[in-house]
Amino acid sequence: MANPAFEDLVETFEFLDDWEDRYRHVIDMGKAMPPLEDALKVPATKVDGCASQVWLVPKIADNVFTFRGESDAMIVRGLIAVLSALYNEQPVSDVLKINAAAELGRLGLNDHLSAQRSNGLRAMVERIRETAAAEA
Repeated sequence: MANPAFEDLVETFEFLDDWEDRYRHVIDMGKAMPPLEDALKVPATKVDGCASQVWLVPKIADNVFTFRGESDAMIVRGLIAVLSALYNEQPVSDVLKINAAAELGRLGLNDHLSAQRSNGLRAMVERIRETAAAEA
């Protein structure tokens, strides 16, 4: 169900043997994302339930879902990049079919994130799903 960008990420994670290398890769992915404009960092785009500050800005055009995001924590920026690889450029109806827990489990993220980070990741996935459900 995952798109090619996420499948590429899965392959990269299979190549990286230890979790520290994977963690660094996630952080590097976050660093590579363009920053959100301050005007987009408003209460409406802020995701509650995250230990750090997180903003997600979804866009649906021609029934295709994309989003941009940012966080004040580097690892969370990386997790936003991982979610971008999973969800961006998907038909809105497919966004709701993605089993994020299973897909992210393929990366081993569930075993290596703190409880707070895991809760924040779930909150981001829920925001994405809510946005897609409103449009589906």
